Amino acid sequence: MTKLYKHVPLTGYAPIGADEMVKRTEDFLLNMRKRRTIRDFADTPVPKEVIENAILTAGTAPSGANMQPWHFSAISDPIIKKKIREAAEVEEREFYSARASERWLADLAPLGTDHNKPFIEIAPWLIVCFRQAYRLDPETGEKRNNYYVHESAGLAAGFLIAALHQAGLATLTHTPSPMTFFNEITGRPPEERAIMMIVTGYPARGATVPEITKKSLTEISNWMVPKN
Repeated sequence: MTKLYKHVPLTGYAPIGADEMVKRTEDFLLNMRKRRTIRDFADTPVPKEVIENAILTAGTAPSGANMQPWHFSAISDPIIKKKIREAAEVEEREFYSARASERWLADLAPLGTDHNKPFIEIAPWLIVCFRQAYRLDPETGEKRNNYYVHESAGLAAGFLIAALHQAGLATLTHTPSPMTFFNEITGRPPEERAIMMIVTGYPARGATVPEITKKSLTEISNWMVPKN
């Protein structure tokens, strides 16, 4: 027989006025607009507690049937970071020399990226984000379904990036393909698949970023509201 969750009173949603709601969303927007993907990191240490809190924030993301189909491997060990860099550069070298189409390479060219990934060893923390395709029953070992795995893990990764930015840290989402080497290096089981690695830390002194723009509201949304 299915056991229902106990329902408890909702908290955390104290009523606020419309003006305050607008101000909060504006403040958050202004802060997130400062977020940039960088590749020039300082090796300045970042407290483990900061990364712990950011991962716990990621864990608050919604998920299908509350299965929470994600796992995060947080890495600061320089030996392991070196192994990850070596494995990632093997895949990236193959990508830039053979796997990527000419169109893809042309789109990447303005960003100035290549197969060299020194930031993997320089940044103080790497966080490998895994999606859990299924789960194993702890008693029987039987496979059990997870639901909306890609969507759920993607939401959690987004929460994680926002939390790291809120802490004053810069990030880079790195997605070498294939990413199966992450399981071997981090010791994660086969039911987990890496979706990205988030590199995080303080920007290096004098770091630069491409001068890019984001799409406008009219480009990323449409509105269906009552006519006056």
